[in-house]
Amino acid sequence: MRIIFMGTPEFAVPSLEILLENGYEIVAVVTAPDKPGGRQGLQQSAVKQFAAAKGLKILQPEKLKNPAFLEELHAFKADLQIVVAFRMLPEAVWAMPPLGTMNLHGSLLPKYRGAAPINWAIINGETETGVTTFLLKHEIDTGDLLFQEKVPIGPDETAGELHDRMMQIGAKLILKSVQTIERGDIKPMPQADIEATHAPKIFAETCRINFDLSSIQVHNFVRGLSPFPGAWTTLEGKTLKVLRTTLDVGRWTLDIGHWTLDTGHPTPGTFVSDGKNYLIISSLDGFVSVLELQMEGKRRMSVKDFLNGHKING
Repeated sequence: MRIIFMGTPEFAVPSLEILLENGYEIVAVVTAPDKPGGRQGLQQSAVKQFAAAKGLKILQPEKLKNPAFLEELHAFKADLQIVVAFRMLPEAVWAMPPLGTMNLHGSLLPKYRGAAPINWAIINGETETGVTTFLLKHEIDTGDLLFQEKVPIGPDETAGELHDRMMQIGAKLILKSVQTIERGDIKPMPQADIEATHAPKIFAETCRINFDLSSIQVHNFVRGLSPFPGAWTTLEGKTLKVLRTTLDVGRWTLDIGHWTLDTGHPTPGTFVSDGKNYLIISSLDGFVSVLELQMEGKRRMSVKDFLNGHKING
């Protein structure tokens, strides 16, 4: 079976690797064009770097509807195309191979259709998510389902940690799906559109923390955006990314103005610190304790390292 693989970020690499390890013929890899990388020159995608190391044919079209690209793609006479973390394909591309085009998505479709399913699942406090393989059609993330694998979400797990687990689980699901297609045993199932939820693209303003929410909502928001792009607030006029928190604020007491942690509650968004080990921020119904952060213009660091060189004025 001749396969064309399409993908760009690190999430897609294990899926390409597992296909090669199991002897599948990858006739071409389609990935994003190189991007300017400052002092390092052009920056290649993770998929391109892996494909180049394996000696695979690499295509990097600027426009997927370009006639020259479509002609080149058709010339490979692929039986199946596989998409993992790429971009929306025009019908001229996804309808080309006789066995269709299969996609891996980081949710249990039809839940969390869209660009950021891992992030939104955690932000919304889900305790379970998963990966899905499905066949592409016109509307994004709506094609018929092939296979799904459930994945539990830990109460303190970040989006980055979940991402790293899911890309390995997803790779195994890709292999299972390809093997089933190859045997001719595939039985696609339509999605229940009425159950669909959405996971839209995340922008910088999306990442601003709203401390008028409950402590658990703030905690979920932080871990759902960690390590990238990072939930943020402001401290002393500068952007502060909060990258890891806990709801265990301890029972230590601080006298700040006319209130204490034990006897009063400050305005949501108020910073409180003992100056050595703890930095907590008030929410609507309590506090979250910051474990890791990144001040504007600084490196990521533990709260203890941060407090070692920065005094919090409560």
